[in-house]
Amino acid sequence: MFEKVSLGFGKKTIVNELDLRIGEGDRIGLIGHNGSGKSTLLKMLAGDTKPDTGRIIIARGLKLGWLPQDIALEGGRTLGDFVLSSVPGREELDDRIVETEQELARVQAEVESGARPLDDEDLMDLATRLAELHERRTHFEIHYSEHEAWKILAGLGFSPADRARDLGELSGGWKMRGVLAALLFQRPDLLLLDEPTNHLDMPSVAWFGEFLKSYRRSFVLICHDREFLDEQIARVVSFEPEGVRQYRGNYVQYKRQREEEEIVLTNKARNLAREREKTEQFIGRFRAQANKAKAVQSRVKALEKMEDVVTFEKRQIMRFTFPPSERCSNDVIKIAGLRKAYGDHVVFPGVDLRVMRGDKIGIIGVNGAGKTTLLRMIAGEIPFDSGSLELGHKVTPGYYAQHHADTLDRSATVFEEVARQDPHSGQTRVRAVLGAFLFSGDDVDKSISVLSGGERARVALARLLIKPGNLMLMDEPTNHLDLESSESLAESLATYDGTLLFVSHNRSFVRALATKIWNVHDGTVEIYPGTLDEYMHSSVLRGEQLDAVADGKAGPTKQPSSAETKPKAGKAEGMATKPSKPVEVAAPEPAKIEDRQAERERKRKEAELRSQRSRKLGPLQKKVVEFEGRIAELEVAQKQRSVELADPAVYQDEPRRRSLLDAYQASADELELLTSRWELSVAEVERAERELGG
Repeated sequence: MFEKVSLGFGKKTIVNELDLRIGEGDRIGLIGHNGSGKSTLLKMLAGDTKPDTGRIIIARGLKLGWLPQDIALEGGRTLGDFVLSSVPGREELDDRIVETEQELARVQAEVESGARPLDDEDLMDLATRLAELHERRTHFEIHYSEHEAWKILAGLGFSPADRARDLGELSGGWKMRGVLAALLFQRPDLLLLDEPTNHLDMPSVAWFGEFLKSYRRSFVLICHDREFLDEQIARVVSFEPEGVRQYRGNYVQYKRQREEEEIVLTNKARNLAREREKTEQFIGRFRAQANKAKAVQSRVKALEKMEDVVTFEKRQIMRFTFPPSERCSNDVIKIAGLRKAYGDHVVFPGVDLRVMRGDKIGIIGVNGAGKTTLLRMIAGEIPFDSGSLELGHKVTPGYYAQHHADTLDRSATVFEEVARQDPHSGQTRVRAVLGAFLFSGDDVDKSISVLSGGERARVALARLLIKPGNLMLMDEPTNHLDLESSESLAESLATYDGTLLFVSHNRSFVRALATKIWNVHDGTVEIYPGTLDEYMHSSVLRGEQLDAVADGKAGPTKQPSSAETKPKAGKAEGMATKPSKPVEVAAPEPAKIEDRQAERERKRKEAELRSQRSRKLGPLQKKVVEFEGRIAELEVAQKQRSVELADPAVYQDEPRRRSLLDAYQASADELELLTSRWELSVAEVERAERELGG
């Protein structure tokens, strides 16, 4: 509990006489812009930072777990041992059991040797103490079992083999997962979570979300994923321009309450201003009239008592609108047989991908599947082993990587770091871009070294977006951004008319932008031409088939010509004859009569053969023609739907988007079925022609 807590750094006030109570089972979301003091408040709760004034009261015996953003975790022990031994008192209890057993064995030996009596009090005390210790150990095994620890590790994406790995072998993101696993295993009375989803993939975020929903103890959560925050919290503590405010409900309800407060205060201020104006007019008009002196004096006193209403100060949010990008070829990226391996570990055995102009592709998948590797190969940061990767004509890529915020020149100023990215941009243009990312005035002259993680992320984004090109590749762009900045970035990227490929675990960010999903798993890339929700709930077709249809590749691989599907005419059929003059004809010889009879028989047989061919081939050829016509119609319609689905505006119109995708999927099913039937029909025509003699 906070009682009149105040804290400041230099001229900046973090909190001022803050009163905050965290009750049992409270589910609190801590929100505010980067640098407002969210992490500092958690540090005060954790005891890592002391307030300037006021008191922080922690209930006696309260178990507290804190997950900071920056974790320093040394090696020398396995992951499994780290999690199991993280429960406070477990190691001490094991040590006490060993010591008590040794002491009991010593006393028993003395009793057996006659040095102590059989009813020695120390012997009874030690036996009782050991029984109590084992009872407590049993309690640990019930509530903190290995099974529970392994279940948590699996939920956060660790494999069984990872339990035996040394902590020193893990990357920073996986160390964070290990610490989170230990905290969840401990089940503290109060969890303090500072951006816990930053290094989790979507499956792990989903599992973690379900864990928190069933968590009956208290937690305070900082998170830039709006949907995750909305699902988990029932109370908001918000750093606002006017100070720290508290609201009941989730983030959506908080936003509505803020809007209602603003409307109420604005109306109140307007009414008071109107009343003040009328009062001042009355005083000025009748001040000199003696018969109005009493009324004027009353108005003067009323004016002095009128309260001042301060309307909400609008919080600054980063905003950026993209200029039109240079037009490039329709095929932005072509990938064929792309292979990448690290030693014996094959990430991609050979993938085929195609990116079209205007695509906005959300790349998802578990950590370690190869999402970042794929993006880095496209960006040219790392080589691939074999296959081909081609960028289209006039394609100019820009790349934002997770580590780019850490590779900024720490000795440079904010202005210098962004300006050097595009030397042709004038000072006005650079300052305008920086202003859009909340760096204005003297802020642009700050050294990179003094910036927070969120501020460095904004600089890295500004460095990319001052010269974005017509193909943007972004790896976890919302990491280290606050919630409103994440949403604003999504809104800004929606105005980008180029092609976008991005990796993100932030569901609301992916939902806001992606018109196509690439799910990277098991060395493959599953492609789905629709939103994240539609992908996650869809099982109609493999993604590769849908992508082929969207690219106009579906349908017959060979269209037979009319000559190939029509029956071949007989030798004499269709030949014109010239009229001849009458001539005298001699009586036919017997041999010639036989020849004419043979000719008539041959013609009769040919006529029968033509009739047979017509009866047998006609219906088959008709089916082929019908299939070809319907396939052509569907392909034209699918290409048109693909163009419409690539338009971000479609995703603002739910009925239209749903109708388009339903029609797209239905036509894709029909195309696949018709193509199979067309192939069978062509095969039947060819077989019938062989049976009928060509």
